[in-house]
Amino acid sequence: MLKSFWFWVLILFIIMQFFSLNTSAIQPIQKNEELQAPKEVLNILKRSCYDCHSSQVKAPWYYDIAPISWYTQLNVKNARNIMNFSKWNSYSKEKQVKFLEKLPKAIVIRMPLQSYLYLHEEVKLTGEEKKLLKSWSRALKDKQLGSSY
Repeated sequence: MLKSFWFWVLILFIIMQFFSLNTSAIQPIQKNEELQAPKEVLNILKRSCYDCHSSQVKAPWYYDIAPISWYTQLNVKNARNIMNFSKWNSYSKEKQVKFLEKLPKAIVIRMPLQSYLYLHEEVKLTGEEKKLLKSWSRALKDKQLGSSY
């Protein structure tokens, strides 16, 4: 009976592999649309944010293995819909300012996602990195507000 159970679990697992959300890890990007920021800021964002909030996701080994892939790809799809650093310059100034206003709170409260940190401790932001991102976002927000009004 136990062998029969595991056989059906294996069959179900194999069938699940045929169903995908088809969220591509890498999407075409326009260089002129990408976020331009100081090197140290970009390094932090690329390490800790780009795997969900860009068109250039470094897909982990489990990115295409269902059912984990469903959760991962859905998170990436939702994150890209909220904000995509690869399309930053295609956003209106107002939308950029809105993101910049939310960024300090997001990095303190929920980003990167706790579920992502379990397997990727290297993306966790240090206190200094959080301070740098906050000051950068405030300065860029002020610059955007000054240039649009």
